[in-house]
Amino acid sequence: MPSPKLKNYRGPALFSFGFRPFFLFGSLYAGAAMLVWLPVFYGTLGLGTAFAPRDWHIHEMLFGYIAAVLAGFLLTAIPNWTGRLPLQGRPLMVLFAVWVAGRIAVSVSATIGWGAAAVIDGAFLVLLAAAAAREIIAGRKWSNLNIVAVVSLLAAGNIFFHLEAHVSGLADYASRAGIAVVMMLISLIGGRIIPSFTRNWLAKRGAGRLPIPFGRFDMITLGISALVLIGWIVRPLEPVTGVALLICSGLHIARLARWTGYRTTSDRLVLILHLAYAFVPLGFVLAALSAWDLVAPSAGIHAWTGGAIGTMTLAVMTRATLGHTGQTLRASPATHLIYAAVIVAALSRVCAVLQPDHAGPLLAIAGVAWAAAFTGFAAAYGPALCRRMK
Repeated sequence: MPSPKLKNYRGPALFSFGFRPFFLFGSLYAGAAMLVWLPVFYGTLGLGTAFAPRDWHIHEMLFGYIAAVLAGFLLTAIPNWTGRLPLQGRPLMVLFAVWVAGRIAVSVSATIGWGAAAVIDGAFLVLLAAAAAREIIAGRKWSNLNIVAVVSLLAAGNIFFHLEAHVSGLADYASRAGIAVVMMLISLIGGRIIPSFTRNWLAKRGAGRLPIPFGRFDMITLGISALVLIGWIVRPLEPVTGVALLICSGLHIARLARWTGYRTTSDRLVLILHLAYAFVPLGFVLAALSAWDLVAPSAGIHAWTGGAIGTMTLAVMTRATLGHTGQTLRASPATHLIYAAVIVAALSRVCAVLQPDHAGPLLAIAGVAWAAAFTGFAAAYGPALCRRMK
């Protein structure tokens, strides 16, 4: 539940807590960007960006949508970690405006120049990392500074993305680096919240096997994953990289099995977290197969991005919105449809790579389902995000 300190806030409800504007407009942007990307992909629409069309698509999902969700999550979690007041009102409006300015700058970067777009767009994650670091240090919660380090890596990756795209024409290394950083975020945050939420839910329902909390095995898995992903960034198609990726997938499968997700089928808000994380090892397996030239590299990439990232962010946004707007933690019929749509989108996109003869309709299904999932979130949860709590 939100902190009682929020009662002193008298401004617009939308800017009373960080999750409100960033979850709402981040989801709207994810859906709208996909509806723009489909005609761009089919060659019926041009863009005013300095990026190549593929790079625009990747960049705006990684550093546009995901950056917004990350901001909403951190600005909501940090006050709980530190006990300090959340960012709200005018400072939150300024941070949100910087994110919006970045989206506009990237979309017109062919006009204003790539350098100006890089500065405007890059400012958001830098400011987010600085704001998070200030609050965590002021609250003396030193153990949480690791999340600031990861956000800083993402901010550096964003700048590198602009530079590489300008110098080389395509941001191949930066794209993989950005995906790797976000996968580490999901592995880190997911490894803490999934067993925690699962344990809390199962503990209310009697005896039985409970998930194993975050511990040494998780730390080892994260360390190995970081090293393997660095190898994937640099040499994604080397056979030795494939072996490392396959080993890493096994570690994440073992990690997922330790969280007893099979016992959560009756609570979709918990089950979806496990389903989202299942795309992490799937991505490692498909990336390994691409290193051995058995499938195209985009199969693993879309298992990670469309599957793990897309599903996990929706899972977190729905749960956090319900909890922090005073609603019951129960998945409504609309929420079930949102979850189904994002899973259909992810599986269709991966299958479009694995079944190239059917790629056309599968890509269309994936794009429409993705847009439906995120605009559906905005429609279902937007009123609560804009409404003041009673």
